[in-house]
Amino acid sequence: MISGWLLALIIIVVIGFIVLVVLLTQRTYRQKKSAGREGLVGRTAVVKKALELTGVVLAEGELWTATLDKGRAEPEEEVIITKVDGLKLYVTRKK
Repeated sequence: MISGWLLALIIIVVIGFIVLVVLLTQRTYRQKKSAGREGLVGRTAVVKKALELTGVVLAEGELWTATLDKGRAEPEEEVIITKVDGLKLYVTRKK
């Protein structure tokens, strides 16, 4: 027959494991999406072709057509992605 202490220890370990799995699962679902188009918003891109209104930026290793909200951005300047619409990025100058 199993002693009371051993049974209590087994129950505590199993409950602890279940709580750990639930907490890790919740944390995973609460994380912001970091892949695909949704993951680009808020990230930094580098201007490759001067942006007056439109131009080209490098984001996550890919070249994208981009529209700057106002002003002008020179090549090698960093900009922040504010919106993704199809294959076009909307950006703002980094402050």
